[in-house]
Amino acid sequence: MVSDTQHPPLAPSPWILRFAGLVPPGGTVLDLAAGDGRHTTVFLDLGHPVTAIDRKTTALTALGRPNLEIIAADLEDAGPWPFGRRRFAGVVVTNYLHRPLLPAIIAAVAPGGVLLYETFAAGNERFGRPVSPEHLLQPGELLDAVRGTLRVAAYENIELSAPKRSMVQRIAAIAD
Repeated sequence: MVSDTQHPPLAPSPWILRFAGLVPPGGTVLDLAAGDGRHTTVFLDLGHPVTAIDRKTTALTALGRPNLEIIAADLEDAGPWPFGRRRFAGVVVTNYLHRPLLPAIIAAVAPGGVLLYETFAAGNERFGRPVSPEHLLQPGELLDAVRGTLRVAAYENIELSAPKRSMVQRIAAIAD
């Protein structure tokens, strides 16, 4: 049962599910700002080792899954990128934006690996949170972020009706 102060867990993003097969078989996936682990579980079930990072790791720890590395860290504390030069076959980011991390996130994609990114975009303020421009991608911002580094397999800047009405920008991009 969900208490009044908790939200029901979100289902995996259809965008992430659609492009999960681009991640090289058996390659390690980084789930950045992993939350309750909805995408961590997807990739573990597909046979990938997963490194999941979030400020709060209680839900991730409760998964109790093998091949899961859990890192508790506040990615916005201005400390060093916690992965150094480590590279991943897949990097997954949903519903999270901290622009200073974009270059490190993109650099964390290993050759042949894929970036799967989906978060809120400008225009979302019409539908509710987030409303701050600090947390909303501008048109083409993800395209600009990967330009010259990753090859775009798919990109959208779109209004969604589910799981809630929102504006999102999302990309699937491959490191050739």
